[in-house]
Amino acid sequence: MDIGVIAWLIACIAALSALVVLINTVTWPAAKSSLDSRDIRVSVLVPARNEESRIAQCLDTVLTQGEVVGEVLVYNDHSTDATGRIVDEFSRRDARVRTIDSLPLPADWCGKNYACFRLAHAARSPWLLFIDADVRLSPGAVEAAVSEALQRDATMVSLWPRISVGGFWEKILMPMLNFVVFTAYPSWLALKRPDASFGLAHGACILAHRDTYMRVGGHEVVRDEIFEDTRLARAWRQCGHSSICLDGQELVCVRMYESLGEIWRGFQKNFYTAFHSRVMFWFFLLVHACVFTFPFFALPVCVVRGGGYGAWAISVISIIAARFALAMRFRQPAWTALFHPIAQTVLIALGLSSCWRCVTGKGVEWKGRSYRSEPAVHQ
Repeated sequence: MDIGVIAWLIACIAALSALVVLINTVTWPAAKSSLDSRDIRVSVLVPARNEESRIAQCLDTVLTQGEVVGEVLVYNDHSTDATGRIVDEFSRRDARVRTIDSLPLPADWCGKNYACFRLAHAARSPWLLFIDADVRLSPGAVEAAVSEALQRDATMVSLWPRISVGGFWEKILMPMLNFVVFTAYPSWLALKRPDASFGLAHGACILAHRDTYMRVGGHEVVRDEIFEDTRLARAWRQCGHSSICLDGQELVCVRMYESLGEIWRGFQKNFYTAFHSRVMFWFFLLVHACVFTFPFFALPVCVVRGGGYGAWAISVISIIAARFALAMRFRQPAWTALFHPIAQTVLIALGLSSCWRCVTGKGVEWKGRSYRSEPAVHQ
């Protein structure tokens, strides 16, 4: 195929991706409270493993939510730091806070999934809100989540959080999470169609109706999945129940990773296992290399050589426009869009590293545990 034809094909895909981003940023609804929830009770469930620097702030924001929070259960997952002591102090101050004793991790479970499973079975309220220990809830966040579930007749609601960023590498790399998701995910269709493939969730904040959770099988159906949040949303839909993912930036904030090393390990553990097949993984990597990375290198070469750069210019402009739109919607630094080629190169390197570690059996590591299998990936 002629290189010019390839260039224009890439430009069309880049422009289409930018259009998807634009529609998402304009139409994706933000979660808000519109119902009186005085008679509703929610169990807030927090898996915590070595979270001494984060758990106190998390619990503080939970306990300010009001009477809608019936109980706060923390699974202290074999922490070796002061996590347990901090939670015990909260328990003495507020009877709603309880610690769930940790058990040895079964061989076929991932750590967070088992923690959530134990928490759900210990909970007493009709609604379960799973949040991570690094989550900060704004006032009214729990009410809003329940309100959206009732208004939209959904039994699972995930609030996509505002991702707080601090250091240079966080600002450069963390926006790629939104770019990867919202260049391919049609949020407007997901709210209208029940297809399992449209299931999406962010593990930092997932509200689930307890009875439905038990009928679906809860975290047991994703027990060996490292990429468990979206897998659970899809399993939910496969069972005929409604799951939705809404913009929750006004209600939920999370700082997922705080250093380049944490970013690398965090994305590495999820990257390869996020795909149902090796074919899909390599297709994703190929698209991101050819469509979202290569034009930034091809454009200056064509400009210097004096021609044939129109298609590459359209690709670059489309990608940067998409990045700027996402930065505006998710309130992240707009200037980081200009570093897109660097972020994309790191993303591809992460994917290759994740694939290599899983395929060779070296496994990926997170919070002191090594996961060597590739449960969701098949030939």
